[in-house]
Amino acid sequence: MIQSIKIMLIPNNKQKTKMLDTSDAARYAYNWTVALQIKTFNETGKYLTDSECRKLFTQHKRQEEWLYNTSNDATKQAIKDCCNAFWRFTEKKKQPNYVPYSNKKILRSTKKKFKLTRYDMNGHPKFKKRSKAQPKFYVDTEKIIFTETHVKLEKIAENKKQNKAKANWIKLAETNKIPLNASYLNPRCTFDGINWWISVSIEVNIKIYPTSNSGIGIDLGIKNLAIDSNNNITPNINNKHEIRRLKRKWRRLQRSISRKYEMNKEDESYIKTSNIIKSEHELLKISQRLTGIRYNHLHQATNTIVKTKPSYIVTEDLNVQGMMKNKHLAKAVQEQCFFEFSRQLEYKSNWNGIEYIKAPRFFPSSKICSNCGNLKKNLKLSERTYKCEECGLVIDRDYNAAINLKHYGSVYRTGRNKIA
Repeated sequence: MIQSIKIMLIPNNKQKTKMLDTSDAARYAYNWTVALQIKTFNETGKYLTDSECRKLFTQHKRQEEWLYNTSNDATKQAIKDCCNAFWRFTEKKKQPNYVPYSNKKILRSTKKKFKLTRYDMNGHPKFKKRSKAQPKFYVDTEKIIFTETHVKLEKIAENKKQNKAKANWIKLAETNKIPLNASYLNPRCTFDGINWWISVSIEVNIKIYPTSNSGIGIDLGIKNLAIDSNNNITPNINNKHEIRRLKRKWRRLQRSISRKYEMNKEDESYIKTSNIIKSEHELLKISQRLTGIRYNHLHQATNTIVKTKPSYIVTEDLNVQGMMKNKHLAKAVQEQCFFEFSRQLEYKSNWNGIEYIKAPRFFPSSKICSNCGNLKKNLKLSERTYKCEECGLVIDRDYNAAINLKHYGSVYRTGRNKIA
């Protein structure tokens, strides 16, 4: 099984400059490939292959000497990524239900469907703007070296003096996190606006531990993040004092930045001053702090569930996109991070040999009585306590849904075994 690891880097100022230069070179190579592919398609009606683009870029580098100071593998991988994007576009055009991007009337109604942030009006991949694109680059798997505390990247630091050899190594924020002398897959360095990160994939052998015979059903909600069929409740982290304090600070700082933009407005354009840049940097730090607290809470919750070692785990396939259309609940749904919770629970279940089952989207888990199976069709969202009209069961609505999800998983596994 392939496992991905992401660690924060602590580079010095020279290393930061070299890493930014390498990411600029990768972005330049990507944009150059986009322009070349569009030009070639307009002239011949075909796209160039990855190897052809690389050969032409090698000749083009003679005109741009600054590219020789950066890693050659970063630009090569950027060209390959761009060619893969064009290949995916040509495969999409072959589909029978393909809609041309140039149709503006259809485009307005299907804006989210076609992900216009990555493609232009003709469907081609967009050019990456320096102000909007995330700085990132690829590292060659054979030229990356890890130790317990540091990592060495190609052409980030190449000091050959013995007394300054330590400057070639970038410090890792965590120690003993990445196995040494392993075969690394697709290592990438990314910059989130504050910190540099490195991510690598490693093929590992997962140890499967024995599980219990009983399964577990998990119902997700807004009042509480999750409640399982054993009546264990995972609270909503967004109600904690620290989160509310950071959100207030975030709102005030955002309003302050907006006022500064209005004060420095000239005609129709806004001028970004050094104070605005500092305030936006502080705003980004608060946003990442909030995200870190929420994701840490999700990891703790999913680890607690997996450590109980159930034989199977059942969750709902929630229509989060539809829930976000409710203006009264959109913000609360977004802060709960339902997709990230399900994603973490799925891969951690696979690591531990636990079967992960997703109930269908329209399975009425909240409307079915967990005792007698009666279906209550007129159950309102405001009714937080489920009262069965047939057997008289009175139970918490979310706890009742979790039990029904557990029953669904049991029936699903039994039916699948009979078919097999």
